[in-house]
Amino acid sequence: MAFVLIVFLVIIIVGLMSLGTVFFVVKQQSVAIVERLGKYQTTANPGFHVKMPWGIDRIAARIQLRLMQNEMIVETKTSDNVFVTMSVATQYRVNELNIKDAYYKLMNPVEQIKAYIEDALRSAVPKLTLDELFEKKDEIALEVQHQVAEEMQTYGYVIVKALITRVEPDAEVKQSMNEINAAQRKQDASQMLANADKIRIVTAAEAEAEKDRLHGVGIAEQRKAIVDGLAQQITEMKSTGIDLTEEQIMSILLTNQYLDTLNQFAAGGGSTIFLPAGAEGVEDLRTQILSAIKASK
Repeated sequence: MAFVLIVFLVIIIVGLMSLGTVFFVVKQQSVAIVERLGKYQTTANPGFHVKMPWGIDRIAARIQLRLMQNEMIVETKTSDNVFVTMSVATQYRVNELNIKDAYYKLMNPVEQIKAYIEDALRSAVPKLTLDELFEKKDEIALEVQHQVAEEMQTYGYVIVKALITRVEPDAEVKQSMNEINAAQRKQDASQMLANADKIRIVTAAEAEAEKDRLHGVGIAEQRKAIVDGLAQQITEMKSTGIDLTEEQIMSILLTNQYLDTLNQFAAGGGSTIFLPAGAEGVEDLRTQILSAIKASK
């Protein structure tokens, strides 16, 4: 009876131990590769599963289906012989329709993806100058992505994105570029200051010329107004019926104009002295003006 009990207990223990090898769970966004006696049997999707116990079936691998990222540093040379260090981030995932190949065809997928990326970059970058590399960084990343994606597709991997996150030239080249940039900015600043000075000088000259023009126009209009006033006064004096010659009328008007001018200076409170200041001086001035008017006719 005791022997039967022992056998029964052994069977229960073995059965309980077998349960751990029969049932298994696969997490979300992952799959399990199940092998039977060393050969691929099936791919278990997320959820609860049963397999053959005692090593007949075994879980060979659990594969993540989530997007993964691999970062790497690549050193290469541009067409103008500048060595650059590039930081590349590659985002990839396992193709859900080709999980078997993703597990069995590649021993170390991370390193093999790196190798493809390096090869693609060292083929593309030497065709460009350093300036072109900075300008076309995104285009190069897209070209590398397409090239590597085509290669990795046969191995069950999808290359989602290849990002060139940093392009770092050699230290001496970088310093030279900074110096050239600083010199260019100083040159541009000097040119802008020179242009500003030129504009200021030209504007001042134009303003002075306009000032002189307007001053001349003012003098001309003033003289025209005086002449028009004299002509009007001559006409008015003739219309009164006074029997005077034009010369006499002009003499009267000029004398009156001279006296008005003296009154204006006197009202200003200045100390202006007119030479000659006597009556003979006024007569002489009148004679000279009349002579000039006659000469201009």
